[in-house]
Amino acid sequence: MNTLLATFSALSDATRLSIVEQLMDEGELPVGDLIEGKGMSGAAISRHLKVLREAGLVQQRVRGTQRMYSVQPEGLRAIAEWTISKRQFWESSLDRLGELIEKENSWPT
Repeated sequence: MNTLLATFSALSDATRLSIVEQLMDEGELPVGDLIEGKGMSGAAISRHLKVLREAGLVQQRVRGTQRMYSVQPEGLRAIAEWTISKRQFWESSLDRLGELIEKENSWPT
């Protein structure tokens, strides 16, 4: 559960979520590419990347003088597993909602 909490906590920040989505869409990127368009300093992005690394969501490797970042799929697996484990809850909730809507639509006006 701690892994899941760390994952959700790290992704609760809009900038960090944006970084993870960018890495998922574009693949491995240098820090400079992650800074562009965010309106933040390199130091601020580095702090966000540290949180993501500590949560196991991104990994860093050094290529020459660049720090390259990529998504760590295992880190996102906790969300997928949790979501799948709650599938029965969501399906039954949606079924109940559907029944309620049907009842409401069948009431005389």
